[in-house]
Amino acid sequence: MAEGLNRLLGDTPGRTIIKLVVISVVVGFVMSMMGFSPWDLVRFIQRGLRDLWNSGFAALGRVGDYLIVGAMIVVPVFIILRILNWRKT
Repeated sequence: MAEGLNRLLGDTPGRTIIKLVVISVVVGFVMSMMGFSPWDLVRFIQRGLRDLWNSGFAALGRVGDYLIVGAMIVVPVFIILRILNWRKT
């Protein structure tokens, strides 16, 4: 089971937590320097949900279009990266 968890996380749980903490501090510092706060993100999500409700869910059609266009790039790149990584192991 530990091997499966390590494979899922990409490393041991302890090292993964340390990496996430370091990256979180760096991202938090950069966001703070740019003037962003976590509350800005909360307000953005609230505003987006309110606009979605007010628009009668017409925006969902656009999200589906964005999903398909993005998946045309993301999925092949993901598959290629997984194949290249699989060869190394």
